[in-house]
Amino acid sequence: MEGFEVTEAPSADYAVALLQSRDDIDVVFTDVAMPGTLNGFDLARLVRTAYPHINILVCSGALPPGFSGEAPEARFVRKPYRVAEIAPIIRAMMPG
Repeated sequence: MEGFEVTEAPSADYAVALLQSRDDIDVVFTDVAMPGTLNGFDLARLVRTAYPHINILVCSGALPPGFSGEAPEARFVRKPYRVAEIAPIIRAMMPG
């Protein structure tokens, strides 16, 4: 996608396992509604705490109330979105 190496996770729980096993992830892009025991907010909080060097981009159909309190440094994108809209955001979140 747009020159990025993308690794998909079918659930937030799986995303956590990926984060624990890899050190080459720069951005986590998650939906608020995720299958499994964690939702996108849970994942964002976990990433912010355990992996502060990783940037977070969250998407949902509407800006959830209290979003900024869930992960203050995370960016939010409203669905539906186009790849052309989010690619520059992700590119800006990449290191160096």
